[in-house]
Amino acid sequence: MALQPYDLFDVRSLLTEEERAVQDTVARFTDERVLPIIGDAFDQARFPRELVAEIAELGLLGSSLPEEYGCAGLNAVSYGLICQELERGDSGIRSFVSVQSSLCMYPIYAYGSEEQRKRWLPDMAAGKVIGCFGLTEPHGGSDPANMKTQARRDGDDWILNGSKMWITNGNLADIAIVWAQTEDGIQGFIVEKGMDGFAAQEIKHKMSLRASVTSSLFFDNVRVPDANRLPNVKGLKGPLGCLTQARYGITWGPIGAAIACLDEALNYSKERILFDRPVAATQSAQIKLAEMARRITLAQLLVLQLGRLKDAGTMQPQQVSLAKWNNCRMAIDIARECRDLLGGAGITTEHSAIRHALNLESVITYEGTETVHQLVIGRELTGISAF
Repeated sequence: MALQPYDLFDVRSLLTEEERAVQDTVARFTDERVLPIIGDAFDQARFPRELVAEIAELGLLGSSLPEEYGCAGLNAVSYGLICQELERGDSGIRSFVSVQSSLCMYPIYAYGSEEQRKRWLPDMAAGKVIGCFGLTEPHGGSDPANMKTQARRDGDDWILNGSKMWITNGNLADIAIVWAQTEDGIQGFIVEKGMDGFAAQEIKHKMSLRASVTSSLFFDNVRVPDANRLPNVKGLKGPLGCLTQARYGITWGPIGAAIACLDEALNYSKERILFDRPVAATQSAQIKLAEMARRITLAQLLVLQLGRLKDAGTMQPQQVSLAKWNNCRMAIDIARECRDLLGGAGITTEHSAIRHALNLESVITYEGTETVHQLVIGRELTGISAF
């Protein structure tokens, strides 16, 4: 019995019927709606916003949140499979869903009031309200505690001043989940588009995540009512809790990018004839392809166990760090190797390898650089912080 080339250990057999159905549905969406347009969207540096309504209709926004808020109520493994299949299309599409689901809808659900949940979550699940997440600042990067954005109390309102950078969905967003220093520590605020003093500026000239909107956010004496403050969390544990949710999805996403690259390189190497034989007939090509399959298989097993731990309520942030580090490194190495196997053709966006390789330069950096996650594991092993 022949093995499936992109699932050598039959990981799919370990999924429930519902999980397989979710994967198949999102895979069809990626094949039929994303792949035909994503190369051109990347070339044009255009986020394909026309897909948002379909993404919402499939229940992919806030998919792990309860049905009472208009969400699908899926388990963590299903959310991971959604991320994997979307990123098989493009990291920008997965990033849009990750930010909406894990960085915007999740904090409203986990840290917001019941009134805030009912006001925002159903419309966000339906794609009628788009969110962005404002944590990173121009000088801060991997040190979110060094936050300069501030909010001070003024009667029943808060006055917000500062800026955020590298914000996915920034210019698309109807609301921004913004984290700011207050007298009582870091707190989160729902800042609405159109509030006086709030502006978003799209970041241009990107060579990565070109089919995604990335922005800077600016707050100049923005008056935010206390009703828009997330009341149930204070301190860095709020934004870091959101990042753990989003990083979990990122551990799955790059597997999809790696599979897309391997699929392309495998087919191309069988068709390309050099020195009177297919490239795939050479030992060097087969060793490279086998190495890719090995690393994808290990990544698949890693995230499935991570997902089971998350569904059991026992997942630890350090485990997410290990998986993000491993799987992003795996995917970017495979994308680069596949680009090489494609030869000169590999540098054009008519093929996916260079697009995935460029996108993964961002994925391996955002929500914790590779070095940060290595140091998280180092601290876990030694008990000593080297940050």
